[in-house]
Amino acid sequence: MIVFLSLALFAMIAAGVYLALSKDLLRIVIGISVIGYATNLLLFASGRPNPSMTAPLLNEGETVLQAAASNPIPQALVLTAIVISFALTCFSLIVVLAIHQMRGTDDADSLREAEPLPGPDGFPTKPREED
Repeated sequence: MIVFLSLALFAMIAAGVYLALSKDLLRIVIGISVIGYATNLLLFASGRPNPSMTAPLLNEGETVLQAAASNPIPQALVLTAIVISFALTCFSLIVVLAIHQMRGTDDADSLREAEPLPGPDGFPTKPREED
């Protein structure tokens, strides 16, 4: 099972990096989300997912988990990370939509025109004039 998780992790990271290096802002947001989900898969794999493992529950009178129990900490971290990454993806999509409505394009290279001009010291001086 760990081989399958490793291959899935590699495929997800490769696809996420490919999308994040795109010029289209929507693809960049999706690529960053896919990389985040790959990180969640990595955290989940660190919790020893195995069908033969028991649930991380304590019986009455016990204070320590059994050796065959799965680790509940990575599962809780992944659950929290899923909620945070969903909120980040929603916020990023709203920002991309606002940029597209303001500029009329979602191409990352054409959005460089909106950046302020660099001054002689390399710092931005003033915003460019709107056409």
